[in-house]
Amino acid sequence: MKDILLILLSAIVIIQLAVRLIARMRQKPIRGYLDLIALTDQQKRQVEDIRRDFLPKVEEIRQSLRQKRLQLNDLLFAESPDLKTIAEKSGEISALQAKLEREVVDHILQEKEILSPDQKRQFYEIIRDEFERGGLGIHGEHRGSNQKNKSNRKIS
Repeated sequence: MKDILLILLSAIVIIQLAVRLIARMRQKPIRGYLDLIALTDQQKRQVEDIRRDFLPKVEEIRQSLRQKRLQLNDLLFAESPDLKTIAEKSGEISALQAKLEREVVDHILQEKEILSPDQKRQFYEIIRDEFERGGLGIHGEHRGSNQKNKSNRKIS
């Protein structure tokens, strides 16, 4: 009898895990923060148009950042590190980070324009949560949402 219960319990656990896995696989991947807000079909089309311009731009900047950081790594670990060259490379990285930040800010402002007041509040909360965590994640990644006391915050 114990064996049957153990087998039954194991089967239930396996089925639950399989159902969760299938549900997770069916979820649409999050490509941006507006994917977390219910949008109309027209808004979804507008978001795709905005992303069609934004995503290639930021990918190019991110690729440049990766290359510059690898170059900086080589400079830092050279036999005789050249401080001037390291400072120049670090400056190039800072300039790219600033460029990326400007693109992201412009992108947020563009997306904000297509939202209703209620959607703007939701978007505000999502962006604020990401800023509280130290910055915005990369499109395609989402680190969850922070649901602490949000009702007192204002939207501009």
